Amino acid sequence: MDAGGNSSLAPLQLQERVVASTSIHIFGAGLNQERPAHQAVKEVSQRGWACSPIHPNDAGATVAGFPIRPSLDEGLVPEIVVLFLAPERARAVVRDLIMRLDHQHFPLVWFQRGAEDPPSIEALQSMGAAFVTNDCIVEYTNRCDLRCASSSLPQMFCLQTASEDGDGCSVWTVHSTSDAVLAKPTYALEWVGTLDDLEHSKHTIPRYIRSLQTTNESLAALAQRLTQSEETA
Repeated sequence: MDAGGNSSLAPLQLQERVVASTSIHIFGAGLNQERPAHQAVKEVSQRGWACSPIHPNDAGATVAGFPIRPSLDEGLVPEIVVLFLAPERARAVVRDLIMRLDHQHFPLVWFQRGAEDPPSIEALQSMGAAFVTNDCIVEYTNRCDLRCASSSLPQMFCLQTASEDGDGCSVWTVHSTSDAVLAKPTYALEWVGTLDDLEHSKHTIPRYIRSLQTTNESLAALAQRLTQSEETA
């Protein structure tokens, strides 16, 4: 691998896999602008990748237009997972991925410097999964001058929060990653995700939202319709 990094893939294979991926899940990316994970969302997205920041404390807010998720929903299969975490927290994420995901279509796991966890790396090696250590995803894409081959940007995403009226209802809103600037919700976050997440997530709320879809109605049209209705109450 270029300039000191280590990967289970050959250099060309790694480049091809990164370029072919349309999205990157970044664990540890929250609102703290001083954190490398926060900056990574901005820099990687500028090269065309859709980002899914994951940070339980800041979920519902946005980083560079992208909504922060509290966790990875059941039913979603990431292409690249980047870990800006302490080793023990990285281990918990890797363990969860191994338990939940099909090993034949396992994501590329990228341990940012300092996130390397030997037991996790050993487990990934034993199952033949692709991973990277001792390198930075931002430095790597810059160094190799890589760009997403098929960018899905901008993305539409949906946010559901508890009503501020305290009436037990929910508020459903739709946003675009091109210009969304959202603070952490004042009231309880119930769900947040892109249209792709809405289509595949097994979380209770996306499953309910999908049940409201009418014949020949796209998910995008459904999401927009619900912003004008009370059907998410």
